[in-house]
Amino acid sequence: MSAYMDRGIIKWNAFDALAGYSSMLGEMRYRLGKKDRPRLSDDAYEEMNRQLQTALVTNAEIEVKYHRDGYVRFTYGKIKKVDFTTKEIVLSTWERFKAEDVLEITLS
Repeated sequence: MSAYMDRGIIKWNAFDALAGYSSMLGEMRYRLGKKDRPRLSDDAYEEMNRQLQTALVTNAEIEVKYHRDGYVRFTYGKIKKVDFTTKEIVLSTWERFKAEDVLEITLS
């Protein structure tokens, strides 16, 4: 019998020699992945307005595609409130986003 004991995956773990280096790389990847908000046509705005009105009247669940902090994100829920003074949409999940950041509204 041999006294050799394999270290397994431990020998392949990355070595973090510089403090904060991996977090800096993650932050850099995040910043480089950001994109500008896409521009929408007037037809797209009209279609979103129709979808929004339909969802408000029927209390239907919607999927919202919106732009925040350089990234396109998705969420879903029912519309709880449309605030015209701050131009925000509030969903039943208490998520708030600006109306100008909305890219697409789809009825579920």
